[in-house]
Amino acid sequence: MSAERGRRLDEKQRRAWLRLIRTENVGPATFRDLVNRFGSAEKALAALPDLARRGCAAGIRLAPEDLIDAELETAARMGAEFIAIGEPCYPPLLMRIDHPPPLIAARGNLDLLRNPMIAIVGARNASLAGAKLAARLSAELGSQGYVIASGLARGIDAAAHRGALDTGTVAVLAGGLDRPYPPENNGLHTEIAERGVVLTEMPFGWTPRARDFPRRNRIVAGVAYGLLVVEAADRSGSLISARLANEMGRLVFAIPGSPLDPRSAGTNRLLKDGAILVTEAADVSDAIAPLIGREPQATLDMEEPSDLEMAEPPGDDERQRIVEALGPTPIHVDEIIAHTGLAPAQVFLVILELDLAGRIERHPGGAVSLLMGDF
Repeated sequence: MSAERGRRLDEKQRRAWLRLIRTENVGPATFRDLVNRFGSAEKALAALPDLARRGCAAGIRLAPEDLIDAELETAARMGAEFIAIGEPCYPPLLMRIDHPPPLIAARGNLDLLRNPMIAIVGARNASLAGAKLAARLSAELGSQGYVIASGLARGIDAAAHRGALDTGTVAVLAGGLDRPYPPENNGLHTEIAERGVVLTEMPFGWTPRARDFPRRNRIVAGVAYGLLVVEAADRSGSLISARLANEMGRLVFAIPGSPLDPRSAGTNRLLKDGAILVTEAADVSDAIAPLIGREPQATLDMEEPSDLEMAEPPGDDERQRIVEALGPTPIHVDEIIAHTGLAPAQVFLVILELDLAGRIERHPGGAVSLLMGDF
């Protein structure tokens, strides 16, 4: 997908994008490959049944038109918008992560999404001191022009949002915009939607499950120049966010705490592993300020044909060679191309077919692995 930042989809394109990303076995990476292959989401939708069949799937269920109608109607009723990657209000740093969401649903002051962001996360069972510190740091960083991003969880997340209500905050949800979680933060969710921004990649009506929270965490980390962990136990979701931020090349900050408090075990370990120690807002802003405006401009295609569209489809022998090169261990697609000697477009097409058939798993950095089972 390649296009200048600032172009907007028309309503027909936006509907096709929404239907494609809501179709089974189509995630962000598959979405992008499909649009690159066929030149548009509409053409990709028409090609999906045949692609899935060639990947040895019994069939593929396209997202029903009535469900897309319902999502669009709910968005309009709530005053929300679907923002496509590459459009003006799409968070600029989010475009640069592995497999960015093609569409996000957002509600509120969308201009805030253009501003530099800092993520603040931490323990749900936060101490009073930790919550007060998170709110204070959010307010101070907000006064310096930063938007504070977090995940609307109880504890540190909620405190960070409240501290930045006057200056700008972004809440990333694990469920649909109409399914905020946890319930005790419903009032805060409403207030952020009125004064800040609430966003998600999940469908309207989607109640979050455990596996949806790491997906949310990747967006929290992805929109920001850096991520600050205030309190976190070992094996916590906040440490997942910190790991994701580090893998994305973002700065990771942590506040030290007492070794006797399990809520500081995670932050103290982050500091041992090289996180930037924070005792005041300046520790964060001084590290991030030199990065503002220095990131390369990201451009992504929207609805434009690519070289993949013109490639000849592989035959059965070529498909078999690609499948035989795969296994349960993740391997980069470039290695498959080198091993098989096939054209890149042919390999990418077979990967697409297998993905749509639910036969492979995608990994960070462009690696894939074969899901073992009977097909």
